[in-house]
Amino acid sequence: MIKFKSFTPALSKGEGVSGYISVIYPYFIVGLFLFSCSAACVNGQLEKDSGVYKNGMVVSAHPSASKVGLDILKKGGNAIDAAVAVQFALAVVYPNAGNIGGGGFLVYRSKSGETAALDYREKAPSHASREMYLDAKGNPITDKSLYGHLAAGVPGSVDGMVKAHQKYGQLSWAKLVQPAIDLAEDGFTITAKQAVELNENEQEFKKYNPGKTIPIQKTDRWIAGDILKQKELASTLKLIQEKGREGFYSGAIADLIVAEMKSGGGLITKEDLTNYQSIWRKPVTATYKNYTVITMPPPSSGGIALIQLLKSIEPYPVKRWGYNADSTIQLVTEAERRVYADRATHLGDPDFYNVPQKQLLESAYICARMKDFTWGNATPSSKIKAGVLPPQERDQTTHFSIVDREGNAVATTTTLNGSYGSKVFVKGAGFLLNNEMDDFSIKPGAPNLYGLIGGEANAIAPNKRMLSSMTPSILEKNGQLFMVVGTPGGSTIITSVFQTIIDVIEFDKSMQSAVAAKRFHHQWLPDEIFIEKGAVDRLTKEKLQQKGYKLTERAPIGKVDAILKNQWGYYEGGADPRGDDTALGW
Repeated sequence: MIKFKSFTPALSKGEGVSGYISVIYPYFIVGLFLFSCSAACVNGQLEKDSGVYKNGMVVSAHPSASKVGLDILKKGGNAIDAAVAVQFALAVVYPNAGNIGGGGFLVYRSKSGETAALDYREKAPSHASREMYLDAKGNPITDKSLYGHLAAGVPGSVDGMVKAHQKYGQLSWAKLVQPAIDLAEDGFTITAKQAVELNENEQEFKKYNPGKTIPIQKTDRWIAGDILKQKELASTLKLIQEKGREGFYSGAIADLIVAEMKSGGGLITKEDLTNYQSIWRKPVTATYKNYTVITMPPPSSGGIALIQLLKSIEPYPVKRWGYNADSTIQLVTEAERRVYADRATHLGDPDFYNVPQKQLLESAYICARMKDFTWGNATPSSKIKAGVLPPQERDQTTHFSIVDREGNAVATTTTLNGSYGSKVFVKGAGFLLNNEMDDFSIKPGAPNLYGLIGGEANAIAPNKRMLSSMTPSILEKNGQLFMVVGTPGGSTIITSVFQTIIDVIEFDKSMQSAVAAKRFHHQWLPDEIFIEKGAVDRLTKEKLQQKGYKLTERAPIGKVDAILKNQWGYYEGGADPRGDDTALGW
């Protein structure tokens, strides 16, 4: 039972009864909410419309995928079971980013505190070369790494789900793939946002799939409420259901992928598919005040960058300054420009490059990086380089967060890179291929799709994994599960996850309000602060501009999906209103 401390508000002279009511009214509403929540717990769960649940929760980019995950939890599946089912469901209902032709990262925390990180990131084909996207003069040919067959890396999603299920799954593999098959065969209702996206991409689908039937195209315009059926994709999923990994990386589907590569000048071979393996890695962990952050290691840049950002601001009184105050924005911007400079130089695939992870995360190093900024003026990014160390994805990605009845938690971010990836469908198989090759450093100093600058650490090499900004993360508070969080957004992923975390910890926002809060972003180059409309008031803008900061308004930043375990042990979902994201629990 919830107990309330005795509280008598002090009234100013002359306020009388009406003043008293106005003062106590907020406390009355809070008390009424808590009482109603308590009253709804008779059967061990809160009523659905409270948005707070006891037994588990799924938050994903599409309502159909969230429902699939919740159904798996209700049938006795654990968080990994639900993650596998949601991954395949998103491949059907969220084709711009959900995938079996792409890859991703998964961070896991068991109810007992065991942690793991699964890297099912795509790899460069074995015939890839560091100059494959340069012209005769050595200049990048941008479209070559973004569109068409040559842009695709070897997919990792199916192998990743197989390995996750083999290690932690409880329900049968067939049961977890079946909901996606049903959605593909029977169809699902597209949302208004999806109708717009499908119509906008119609010409590019035709351009990069000449002579093919395009599975997500219709004779007239898409409208909200239309039913999308994908028979070829259903057949592919049935093979994966029946044969597991072999149903994708060998046999009929592998033959179709290789035939597609040959038809369009791509590089993925049968051997590339056979040899692909996802990898279990040790998560990056660190503390921020009395919280522990469990996040993704390289080839994700997100985990190291997230911890660097948190450590950079830790000594400062951001709680006192407030949410999106000029001092808060200035401090975060200066931290971000230094962290992204480090990202460009020091981070890459650890199987090919000796990533200086330990040095990058040392408190003394992070503190030293922050010593050369002044409050009076902006530090030009031209003066910021990567730190000298001691020896030693636009919203085309998607994230989902899951917690099961026992308290096992999964944070998964998965992607095709650009929206609808390379725009190439595998003929006869019904799924899109990624354009992850653009995430390599095509040429040192040349920006990629998201404007990120890269260097030697992320140069193209055969069988190498490209650097990513994906930042699936799990937080503990005093040793107990606290938050599961992640987002799409290309280069803005890291800063969106970071801001969501501090919005809850420092600015006392609920999970939903933190996810919905207006965000800003700086990534070293270009040297400007990108802000969402309404994120910063006029006076704050003027203060920052007077110090030399360039502010640029841009489209919505990120689509965060998160779960918070509150002080009463219930799960609060945060589903980003920027998309069709949906939080469901029980």
